[in-house]
Amino acid sequence: MRELSEILEEVRAKIAAACERAGRNPDDVEIVAVTKTHGAEVVDEAWRAGLRIVGENKVQEAAWKRPASVSGPEWHLIGHLQSNKVRHALELFDFIHSVDSVKLADRINFIADEIGASPRILLEVNVSGEKSKSGMKPDDVEPTLRHIIDNCPRITIEGLMTMAPFSDNPEDARPYFRALRELRDEMESKLGIGLPRLSMGMSGDYEVAVEEGATWLRLGTVLFGERPKLKPVRSTPDDDGVAFGGLDSYSGAGPTFKVLD
Repeated sequence: MRELSEILEEVRAKIAAACERAGRNPDDVEIVAVTKTHGAEVVDEAWRAGLRIVGENKVQEAAWKRPASVSGPEWHLIGHLQSNKVRHALELFDFIHSVDSVKLADRINFIADEIGASPRILLEVNVSGEKSKSGMKPDDVEPTLRHIIDNCPRITIEGLMTMAPFSDNPEDARPYFRALRELRDEMESKLGIGLPRLSMGMSGDYEVAVEEGATWLRLGTVLFGERPKLKPVRSTPDDDGVAFGGLDSYSGAGPTFKVLD
């Protein structure tokens, strides 16, 4: 089995080559190490290899994994966020990539005000229009930005996020990544704000994403291999009647406390 440090060296070389093709500085591109369904030991390995950002899709998985992992990495929520999990998300994550509505932004601002948090977020945009994907329509980005700027003082918006449709050909993702970059540029010009972050590109298309302006690449499989399956553990309600459930990693290192279901 190859060492992560060796794999990471190859990935970073490809990122650097893509940056050279696009006339970009490789220092402007960071990897979000997606550890979905992997155990805390993989987070630790990523940290030792020099990765400084961990990405998780689910609040409930981060609830047991972050306390069990090495301290140091930033934790980013890259999956869909439900309104009833906002409080837990703000307690667990340093950054949220997946704000997809005014309603969710208002909820985040409200909870952040209650707990004294200052959340940093991206707006998730469904550039492709696929019904199976989360994210707001491109036409909704401007009014959402205006609403947050005017009504959500606790929130700092740092950019946009998208996911391209699945394809075996990385070039198929290019128009979607380009569209997100152009939308970001338009919003910066029209609203007079800075949106420096573009979260786009995954294991199969990250080189194209870099060429089109990505600053955060969400990489999992290319670094850690195929995701292991999770085993459920017994669920119990908490004192407020909210259902909790456990998730156990392939390594057998599961949670020792309640996590959100």
